Amino acid sequence: MKVACVSIDILHPVLTSLYTCGCEIMKVFTCKTDNITEFNTKTVAFAKEHDIPLQIDRITKDDLYELVAEGCDFVLVGGYYYVIPVIDELRIVNTHPAYLPVGRGAWPMPLTILKGLTESGITMHRMTKGLDEGEIILREKIPVYADDDLLTLTERQNALIPPMVKKLVSDFDNLWDSAVPQDDSIAEYWEMPEKDQYTVKDTDSYDKVDLILRAFYSYECYYIDTTTGQEYELIGAVAKPGVPKDVSSPNIFSVKGGYISAPKVRCI
Repeated sequence: MKVACVSIDILHPVLTSLYTCGCEIMKVFTCKTDNITEFNTKTVAFAKEHDIPLQIDRITKDDLYELVAEGCDFVLVGGYYYVIPVIDELRIVNTHPAYLPVGRGAWPMPLTILKGLTESGITMHRMTKGLDEGEIILREKIPVYADDDLLTLTERQNALIPPMVKKLVSDFDNLWDSAVPQDDSIAEYWEMPEKDQYTVKDTDSYDKVDLILRAFYSYECYYIDTTTGQEYELIGAVAKPGVPKDVSSPNIFSVKGGYISAPKVRCI
């Protein structure tokens, strides 16, 4: 099949699985990322290694009509920062890291952990103008464990993608035509997390801090020393119970019943 892929690294198996399945990847679309917490480096490298045309500029309708003119069968999306235009002439499938219709929204993985859900998944659905509202093509569940962090959850979700892509490619027309509408009566749209949801204080309990840091692990979190008012940006921070061996370390921050260890720290 002739396909195009829209991708950033967080759902990288979407791109690699299309290639493994023998699809002719006409073009890879990605977007600029900070390459500190969010990456496109593997996506860009893959396109270059396999001589696939690469576009970083924002996708337009003209880009999609060009794919149609060149015989593109469908577009598979695996992460993107912007709204992708929808045209009747081209079938676009979005890969969403939640078990829809619960968890619509741009970044459901951290909120899955914050909300204490016990299951999540991957959903492939028709892309429509309504965000994450399109008919479901394929959907698979995974458990969410009590000690999961953002990386372990994402890794478990990504493990679902290769067999799902294989199934999608092997019977695309039938799967597209038999897609099932989402049950709006149980749908949940989750707004992008606000800064206060990934900010912790020295007065917070260890359990609260541990939950927040796991939910946003590998992304920026913030710590406020309420005594001094000093705020810090932390990346890769983890909460640990008890008392640290070196309380004077600039990478150690106290909380009630424990402490935070952060490899990357910046004063705000």
